[in-house]
Amino acid sequence: MNHGFLIDNRKCIGCHACSTACKSENQVPLGVSRTWVKTTESGLFPDVTRHFQVTRCNHCENPPCAKICPVTAMYRRADGIVEFDPDVCIGCKGCLQACPYDAVHIDPDKGTAAKCHFCAHRVEVGMEPACVVVCPEHAIIAGDLDDPTSKISRELARNPVSVRKPEQGTRPNLFYVGGQHASLDPLATLDAGGGMFTDATADGPISIGSPTGAAGPHRVAGQMVQTAYTVRHPASWHWPVPAYLVTKGIAAGIFGMLSAMALSGAAITGLPAALAGGLGVLMLAVTTGLLLLDLERPERFLSIVLRPQWGSWIARGAFILIAFSGAATAWWGAEIAAWMGWIADVPRAALALLTAPLAAAGAVYTAFLLAQAEGRDLWQSPLLPTHLLIEAAIAGSAALLVIGPALGEPLPALARTVLVVALFADLAALGLGELAIPHASTVAARAAREIVKGRYARMFWGGAIGLGHIAALALLAVGHPVASALAGVCALIGLYLYEFAFVMAPQQIPNS
Repeated sequence: MNHGFLIDNRKCIGCHACSTACKSENQVPLGVSRTWVKTTESGLFPDVTRHFQVTRCNHCENPPCAKICPVTAMYRRADGIVEFDPDVCIGCKGCLQACPYDAVHIDPDKGTAAKCHFCAHRVEVGMEPACVVVCPEHAIIAGDLDDPTSKISRELARNPVSVRKPEQGTRPNLFYVGGQHASLDPLATLDAGGGMFTDATADGPISIGSPTGAAGPHRVAGQMVQTAYTVRHPASWHWPVPAYLVTKGIAAGIFGMLSAMALSGAAITGLPAALAGGLGVLMLAVTTGLLLLDLERPERFLSIVLRPQWGSWIARGAFILIAFSGAATAWWGAEIAAWMGWIADVPRAALALLTAPLAAAGAVYTAFLLAQAEGRDLWQSPLLPTHLLIEAAIAGSAALLVIGPALGEPLPALARTVLVVALFADLAALGLGELAIPHASTVAARAAREIVKGRYARMFWGGAIGLGHIAALALLAVGHPVASALAGVCALIGLYLYEFAFVMAPQQIPNS
């Protein structure tokens, strides 16, 4: 059995009965929708055509929302329905980032993920989904795609159909008869923030739907097209996520440098070692706090440890951070004990061999996590693991320079060298990743354009490049410890501003 939907756009009259029936049947709170009727208009007055498209979860055969979920709260049943368990969900919002169709939202009452679940409670007792029953034109058909005698299979056999974003490889089980490009492709029309009765959003209208970025209709294939109504989906990851990227980068960079010095025979000891290690451990603690802060249900955080979904890089990352935190804390504790005279020596080489790979994994695993966020094409860059290692070198060396006057030498000298090399390497990585190499999809290209030419351009050029790279390098050239400390501050601020733009920009590109 393999449940699916067929929606005949030729019959849909845009009455929104399916949307209201879904809300009533599933007690969907105000402000969010499991199903909605997207309305687009094409042509030029007076020759204008209005198109309706019922939009919802596609119940994919290869659902990215299930792959990224760290606790199996989102999963695909044996009958093809992609279901969710609100009693297990921790509210990490990974499924929102993974869905290429904007089909998942956070229930504002429960703080858990929610979406169309095919009215599974009705299907299990032989009833049809509420939206199918209420549609006055019978434009929505639900049934078993594996049964050749079912109505949905017969309709699929006799009608040409379309799916949304087939290039994503999710294999949707929601098919459209008479699908219109203006409705199927979220970038085909300009969402100017207006419309008949368009939902409001705190993030504001999308500013990149037309070549000029101006509000109004957008020309596609010789026609003027615009979105008259849709449900907007505001960004779900905010400042804690870029902040966490910086704090874990600081920890990874610090222990990477301490490991390199220990393995080279030039290990630092005493108070400088205790201070540097303490800063790294503190940043790991802050990282944990930021991750908890970003969860909608932080009290369920231990579910990642107690019932992990091992295919999820959110779950894998949690275990990497736990292991890294344990090794780093053990090293720091040993340095404290040696400084206090409680033990004679610290086995730094052995600790470095244990900690260094964990530090590298802690810096890099987010690249694989973001790769599972298939709804954000900019995050799919193959350069991202290397870039995160470079950023960890920037963050760790910059943080050590901030406390450099308390460390003495030789650690600040190494940090200055690492920061200079890492900043130049980062400039090269940014140039290749954001400016020189063409992006694989229009969605990724538009997100990159938002960073370098759109709403985040000042943050990128003035903050990340100007302050975080050019000003930092200029201060490092001075050579004075205070100037080096200021360079570290500039580099950290610039790194956060870049991470903020990198996290937020792809979320401004609509997927529905």
